[in-house]
Amino acid sequence: MINEITKDAEERMKKSIDSLKGNMAKIRTGRAHPSLLEHLTVSCYGSSMPINQVANVTVSDSRTLAVTPWDKSMVQPIEKAIMTADLGLNPVTAGEVIRIPLPPLTEERRKDLVKVVKNEAENGKIAVRNIRRDANNDFKSLLKDKEISEDEHRGAEDGIQKVTDKYVNMIDDILAEKEKELMSV
Repeated sequence: MINEITKDAEERMKKSIDSLKGNMAKIRTGRAHPSLLEHLTVSCYGSSMPINQVANVTVSDSRTLAVTPWDKSMVQPIEKAIMTADLGLNPVTAGEVIRIPLPPLTEERRKDLVKVVKNEAENGKIAVRNIRRDANNDFKSLLKDKEISEDEHRGAEDGIQKVTDKYVNMIDDILAEKEKELMSV
Protein backbone atom coordinates (compact mmCIF):
# COMPACT_ATOMS: atom_id res chain seq x y z
CA MET A 1 0.00 0.00 0.00
CA ILE A 2 2.74 2.47 0.98
CA ASN A 3 4.87 1.44 -2.01
CA GLU A 4 1.97 2.00 -4.40
CA ILE A 5 1.35 5.51 -3.07
CA THR A 6 5.07 6.34 -3.24
CA LYS A 7 5.38 4.92 -6.78
CA ASP A 8 2.32 6.88 -7.93
CA ALA A 9 3.69 10.09 -6.38
CA GLU A 10 7.06 9.55 -8.05
CA GLU A 11 5.42 9.01 -11.46
CA ARG A 12 3.44 12.24 -11.03
CA MET A 13 6.63 14.07 -10.04
CA LYS A 14 8.34 12.76 -13.20
CA LYS A 15 5.46 14.17 -15.26
CA SER A 16 5.90 17.53 -13.51
CA ILE A 17 9.60 17.50 -14.46
CA ASP A 18 8.74 16.64 -18.08
CA SER A 19 6.19 19.46 -18.17
CA LEU A 20 8.77 21.88 -16.75
CA LYS A 21 11.31 20.83 -19.39
CA GLY A 22 8.70 21.44 -22.10
CA ASN A 23 7.92 24.88 -20.73
CA MET A 24 11.62 25.73 -20.48
CA ALA A 25 12.22 24.66 -24.09
CA LYS A 26 9.68 27.26 -25.25
CA ILE A 27 11.65 30.08 -23.63
CA ARG A 28 13.93 31.58 -26.25
CA THR A 29 17.66 31.62 -25.64
CA GLY A 30 18.73 33.36 -28.83
CA ARG A 31 19.35 30.11 -30.67
CA ALA A 32 16.90 28.95 -33.30
CA HIS A 33 14.88 25.89 -32.32
CA PRO A 34 11.69 24.53 -33.96
CA SER A 35 9.99 24.30 -30.54
CA LEU A 36 9.75 28.12 -30.54
CA LEU A 37 6.84 27.83 -32.97
CA GLU A 38 5.37 24.57 -31.65
CA HIS A 39 2.47 26.22 -29.82
CA LEU A 40 1.40 28.40 -32.78
CA THR A 41 -1.90 27.70 -34.48
CA VAL A 42 -2.68 28.70 -38.05
CA SER A 43 -6.19 29.32 -39.40
CA CYS A 44 -6.58 27.26 -42.51
CA TYR A 45 -9.36 25.46 -44.31
CA GLY A 46 -11.88 26.94 -41.87
CA SER A 47 -10.22 25.73 -38.65
CA SER A 48 -7.18 26.30 -36.45
CA MET A 49 -4.34 23.82 -36.78
CA PRO A 50 -0.92 23.57 -35.12
CA ILE A 51 1.81 24.94 -37.36
CA ASN A 52 3.58 21.56 -37.53
CA GLN A 53 0.48 20.09 -39.25
CA VAL A 54 0.53 22.59 -42.11
CA ALA A 55 4.27 23.20 -42.55
CA ASN A 56 7.74 21.87 -41.90
CA VAL A 57 9.70 23.94 -39.35
CA THR A 58 13.48 23.57 -39.59
CA VAL A 59 16.60 25.36 -38.41
CA SER A 60 18.53 26.80 -41.35
CA ASP A 61 21.30 28.27 -39.18
CA SER A 62 21.82 29.08 -35.49
CA ARG A 63 19.76 32.28 -35.70
CA THR A 64 17.24 31.47 -38.44
CA LEU A 65 14.19 29.23 -38.65
CA ALA A 66 12.75 28.14 -41.99
CA VAL A 67 9.06 27.31 -42.36
CA THR A 68 8.09 25.44 -45.51
CA PRO A 69 4.30 25.09 -45.96
CA TRP A 70 3.04 21.91 -47.58
CA ASP A 71 0.44 23.91 -49.48
CA LYS A 72 1.58 27.06 -51.32
CA SER A 73 -1.65 28.86 -50.37
CA MET A 74 -0.70 28.57 -46.67
CA VAL A 75 2.26 31.01 -46.86
CA GLN A 76 0.19 34.12 -45.98
CA PRO A 77 -1.80 32.55 -43.06
CA ILE A 78 1.39 31.10 -41.53
CA GLU A 79 3.20 34.42 -41.85
CA LYS A 80 0.23 36.20 -40.25
CA ALA A 81 0.11 33.66 -37.37
CA ILE A 82 3.83 34.19 -36.66
CA MET A 83 3.47 37.99 -36.66
CA THR A 84 0.38 38.02 -34.42
CA ALA A 85 1.87 35.51 -31.94
CA ASP A 86 3.66 38.31 -30.04
CA LEU A 87 7.02 36.48 -30.12
CA GLY A 88 8.92 39.52 -31.36
CA LEU A 89 9.69 37.74 -34.63
CA ASN A 90 9.50 39.25 -38.13
CA PRO A 91 9.08 36.57 -40.80
CA VAL A 92 10.51 37.18 -44.28
CA THR A 93 8.86 35.36 -47.17
CA ALA A 94 11.06 34.18 -50.02
CA GLY A 95 8.79 32.40 -52.49
CA GLU A 96 7.40 29.34 -50.74
CA VAL A 97 9.76 29.47 -47.74
CA ILE A 98 9.24 31.72 -44.72
CA ARG A 99 12.52 32.63 -43.05
CA ILE A 100 12.41 33.84 -39.46
CA PRO A 101 15.60 35.57 -38.28
CA LEU A 102 15.88 35.62 -34.49
CA PRO A 103 17.03 38.98 -33.16
CA PRO A 104 19.86 38.86 -30.63
CA LEU A 105 18.68 39.13 -27.03
CA THR A 106 19.47 42.34 -25.17
CA GLU A 107 20.82 42.19 -21.61
CA GLU A 108 17.53 43.53 -20.27
CA ARG A 109 15.51 40.90 -22.18
CA ARG A 110 17.83 38.15 -20.89
CA LYS A 111 17.19 39.26 -17.30
CA ASP A 112 13.43 39.28 -17.94
CA LEU A 113 13.67 35.76 -19.35
CA VAL A 114 15.63 34.62 -16.27
CA LYS A 115 12.74 35.88 -14.12
CA VAL A 116 10.29 33.93 -16.28
CA VAL A 117 12.46 30.80 -15.99
CA LYS A 118 12.67 31.16 -12.19
CA ASN A 119 8.89 31.49 -12.03
CA GLU A 120 8.47 28.32 -14.13
CA ALA A 121 10.88 26.47 -11.84
CA GLU A 122 9.00 27.66 -8.75
CA ASN A 123 5.74 26.43 -10.27
CA GLY A 124 7.40 23.06 -10.86
CA LYS A 125 8.51 22.92 -7.22
CA ILE A 126 5.00 23.80 -6.06
CA ALA A 127 3.60 20.97 -8.19
CA VAL A 128 6.09 18.50 -6.68
CA ARG A 129 5.28 19.67 -3.15
CA ASN A 130 1.54 19.32 -3.83
CA ILE A 131 2.14 15.73 -4.91
CA ARG A 132 4.05 15.15 -1.65
CA ARG A 133 1.14 16.64 0.30
CA ASP A 134 -1.33 14.33 -1.46
CA ALA A 135 0.83 11.30 -0.68
CA ASN A 136 1.16 12.35 2.98
CA ASN A 137 -2.63 12.73 3.18
CA ASP A 138 -3.00 9.21 1.79
CA PHE A 139 -0.57 7.94 4.45
CA LYS A 140 -2.54 9.75 7.17
CA SER A 141 -5.80 8.18 6.03
CA LEU A 142 -4.13 4.74 6.10
CA LEU A 143 -2.93 5.44 9.64
CA LYS A 144 -6.38 6.69 10.66
CA ASP A 145 -7.99 3.51 9.25
CA LYS A 146 -5.38 1.51 11.20
CA GLU A 147 -4.05 -0.11 8.01
CA ILE A 148 -0.48 0.94 8.90
CA SER A 149 1.32 1.53 12.19
CA GLU A 150 2.71 4.90 13.32
CA ASP A 151 6.26 3.70 12.60
CA GLU A 152 5.27 2.73 9.05
CA HIS A 153 3.56 6.11 8.70
CA ARG A 154 6.69 7.97 9.79
CA GLY A 155 8.86 5.85 7.49
CA ALA A 156 6.52 6.47 4.57
CA GLU A 157 6.60 10.24 5.16
CA ASP A 158 10.41 10.15 5.33
CA GLY A 159 10.49 8.15 2.10
CA ILE A 160 8.22 10.55 0.23
CA GLN A 161 10.29 13.49 1.54
CA LYS A 162 13.46 11.92 0.06
CA VAL A 163 11.72 11.49 -3.30
CA THR A 164 10.48 15.10 -3.12
CA ASP A 165 13.98 16.38 -2.34
CA LYS A 166 15.36 14.44 -5.31
CA TYR A 167 12.87 16.05 -7.71
CA VAL A 168 13.28 19.55 -6.24
CA ASN A 169 17.04 19.18 -6.79
CA MET A 170 16.37 18.12 -10.39
CA ILE A 171 14.29 21.28 -10.86
CA ASP A 172 17.13 23.37 -9.40
CA ASP A 173 19.57 21.74 -11.86
CA ILE A 174 17.25 22.42 -14.81
CA LEU A 175 16.88 26.05 -13.66
CA ALA A 176 20.64 26.55 -13.30
CA GLU A 177 21.27 25.09 -16.76
CA LYS A 178 18.60 27.28 -18.40
CA GLU A 179 19.86 30.41 -16.59
CA LYS A 180 23.40 29.72 -17.78
CA GLU A 181 22.09 29.18 -21.32
CA LEU A 182 20.13 32.46 -21.22
CA MET A 183 22.97 34.56 -19.86
CA SER A 184 25.64 33.27 -22.27
CA VAL A 185 26.02 35.61 -25.21
